[in-house]
Amino acid sequence: MMSNLFSIFDPSTNLMNMSLNWISTMLGILFIPYSFWLIPNRHYYFWNFILQKLHNEFKTLLKNNYFQGSTFIFISMFSFILFNNFLGLFPYIFTSTSHLTLSLSISLPLWMSFMIYGWINNSQHMFIHMIPQGTPPILMPFMVLIETISNIIRPGTLAVRLTANMIAGHLLMTLLSGTGPNMNHYMIMMLILIQVLLLILESAVAIIQSYVIAILSTLYSSEVN
Repeated sequence: MMSNLFSIFDPSTNLMNMSLNWISTMLGILFIPYSFWLIPNRHYYFWNFILQKLHNEFKTLLKNNYFQGSTFIFISMFSFILFNNFLGLFPYIFTSTSHLTLSLSISLPLWMSFMIYGWINNSQHMFIHMIPQGTPPILMPFMVLIETISNIIRPGTLAVRLTANMIAGHLLMTLLSGTGPNMNHYMIMMLILIQVLLLILESAVAIIQSYVIAILSTLYSSEVN
């Protein structure tokens, strides 16, 4: 039962014994309307408005670490995760962000680059950051241990947060839809209404999770300098 349930996240899409599941990460480009590439138009202005707001917020979070173009990587990551989260809401499309393979591949190199840059260029600040201001001397070894562990698990928490949130909603919708054949007409109407509400909730989760990943990555980068 459980293997059948979780198989929705790993469909057997192949061509000549070559897996095509991960090609879905590029399908977002096909969903962009043709009019988006014509300037000016409403799609362009709407998306540019969102990116400008994100740029201003990331610029504020980076504070003194901001330089021209430094927010581009976080905006690109937000857009990539947002597209893939939304693609997972369409039927028969592989949800790539529900796999740790993708989410950890995004968070781990980003975190590693921050750590390498911080320890090479500003090692004194990295040591100071391990002990919060006002910590009693007797607690300093424990604080260093706690801060070190919390720093090491950051890429894992970023990846698991995205994966777990995307899996939870899909599993709930799958479990509810599996009960449909055993219901009468009135209950099926109620089930459809619940599924629509869950789909709206999952759309909000897709936006929120991509925003949270981008914000946390920005905050982690601002701590290394």
